[in-house]
Amino acid sequence: MQIPYTVTTRPDTGLHNAKLGIWLFLASEVMLFGSLFSAYILLRVAAVEWPHGSQLLNVPLAFINTVILIGSSVTMVLSWASLKMKDFAKYRRYMGLTILCGFGFLVVKAFEYGAKFSHGLSPAEDLFYATYFTLTGLHGLHVIGGIIVNTYFWGPGSRMWDTEPERFTNRVEVAGLYWHFVDLVWIFLFPTLYLL
Repeated sequence: MQIPYTVTTRPDTGLHNAKLGIWLFLASEVMLFGSLFSAYILLRVAAVEWPHGSQLLNVPLAFINTVILIGSSVTMVLSWASLKMKDFAKYRRYMGLTILCGFGFLVVKAFEYGAKFSHGLSPAEDLFYATYFTLTGLHGLHVIGGIIVNTYFWGPGSRMWDTEPERFTNRVEVAGLYWHFVDLVWIFLFPTLYLL
């Protein structure tokens, strides 16, 4: 028995099942990060004294990470567009670049974390660092999840292209929606933690 609406769209939503599923999942992720951002704002407003992020954090490294993630969103779109144009070789190149950007983000973040830990700064230091490590750490886990999914579609999962190209294209689009969400969260994290 084949699951319906994996390629064709559902008549009730106008979406195929995977896209409907990712939108529902992303709605739960919005609630998760929304609650953490809300907690951060409430803690900051209630605090008598709150340090300015740019005095404690490495803004140039965070800016580099912002550029890396925005670039990875572009390569993710280009990988999906390559599949729509039936150019699998271009898809592999652009998806490979997306994966490399994800690793690049994590390497830069590791340097930033390493500098904090080498100076004895940890989540136990104070409320600012507790929220900083919680928000950026959870985001980093989401980046790792995106890298795993994208690597699967770049590697063994790409065999589906030979048998079901339209379904594979849909799956890459869904992975792209998740990746764009991860990028969007960083675009909010960067100014909130580092600049304000």
